[in-house]
Amino acid sequence: MNSTTSLPYGAQLAEREHLEAKTYAKVTARLLPFLFLCYVAAYLDRVNVGFAKLQMLNDLQFSETVYGLGAGIFFIGYFFFEVPSNIIMHKVGARVWIGRIMITWAILSGAMMYVNSPTMFYVLRFFLGVAEAGFFPGIVLYLTYWFPAQRRSRMNALFMIGIPIAGVVGGPLSGWILNALNGSHGIAGWQWLFLVEAIPSLVLGVITIFYLPNSISAASWLTPAEKQLLEENIAGDNAGKGDHALSSVFSNARVWLMAAIYFCCMMGLYGVGFYLPTLIKAAGVKDALDVGLLTAIPYGCAVIAMLAIAKSADRTRERRWHFAFASALGGLGLMLATIYGDNVVLAMAALSLGTAGLLATMPVFWTYPSAILGGTAAAAGIAMINSIGNLAGFVSPSIIGWMKDVTQSTNAGMYVVSGALFLGAVLALLQPRSLVNR
Repeated sequence: MNSTTSLPYGAQLAEREHLEAKTYAKVTARLLPFLFLCYVAAYLDRVNVGFAKLQMLNDLQFSETVYGLGAGIFFIGYFFFEVPSNIIMHKVGARVWIGRIMITWAILSGAMMYVNSPTMFYVLRFFLGVAEAGFFPGIVLYLTYWFPAQRRSRMNALFMIGIPIAGVVGGPLSGWILNALNGSHGIAGWQWLFLVEAIPSLVLGVITIFYLPNSISAASWLTPAEKQLLEENIAGDNAGKGDHALSSVFSNARVWLMAAIYFCCMMGLYGVGFYLPTLIKAAGVKDALDVGLLTAIPYGCAVIAMLAIAKSADRTRERRWHFAFASALGGLGLMLATIYGDNVVLAMAALSLGTAGLLATMPVFWTYPSAILGGTAAAAGIAMINSIGNLAGFVSPSIIGWMKDVTQSTNAGMYVVSGALFLGAVLALLQPRSLVNR
């Protein structure tokens, strides 16, 4: 008999709780900072076209409609390859597959500097979406291999704050590149932007292949006792979910409802991601560096909101109202930003509220799919929800760009985006409470 099992029950429980706290702290410290850095690089490469737009449209004589279509066509490639990519990752492991994704998207993102026509713009953005497909849902799935449901909102938040941090860091960096490097060596600032910001993804992609363990059992930095504890917790968390047939995923009404909710959420995310610099410029800020510095404010507020709402959702084990509140807050903020768009102070306050709300939905939302799906079905379900939801990345900028060409204003498009966030709040409350709050 080992020393632990010979202890009284209360002492055994205290010993296990101590081991659990120490083990999860070790796993979090080992995985989350690295995954967070990867997501910062990913999101920066995905939306830096919003900053490139400040110079690119004039240099290449692109209309707002061309820009909106090119920005959004990324998500068509992303849509078609998302589910196959996540299933492959579940089969071959995250280490090689996530590394492959990052390296290929870095190469294509850097190649954006050579765009010289609408057709080339569309083609490169499409294949950038193909290359990146599977990264985000792959990491969401990967975290389910390590963390049980009651810890997942916080872990999702620690990973997903890569989005606002990309805004905090990427905004000023992008503004500086556009100003400081414009014309250097005969290369325009927007071309330097694509080249410089592709480098971190390439470096991190190579590191991923050597750094990321595929599973708990493959983590050489864990002791046997720590591995056993983690595997027992995951097994207990998966009990009752089973490895559903793939066909059941595509016919599951709850999965489709989740996809609809996420679509509304992504309408807000990409409305802000692709047009935040434009909205700030329209409020009266003309210098690219000043625009970049101001974009850091809404994203900084979003970091705080994401962590606070995710922590509250895990603590109370209540997720429907947390999501609905954050989504409605996002819709209200973007609506007010549109109304007060000609006043820099009021517009920035409203954009900060809207960005914080819409981004705070994400860590809470991604606890939903893993509540009902396990195994290969979870891989396919998470990817399906993400791919359908991310079609909003095509719809949102396309609508805003087209409406701006027609009306000479982004207002109508931003009202559509705000409405989508309010709709997402309503749909979230249709989720069965007993299911998503388990």
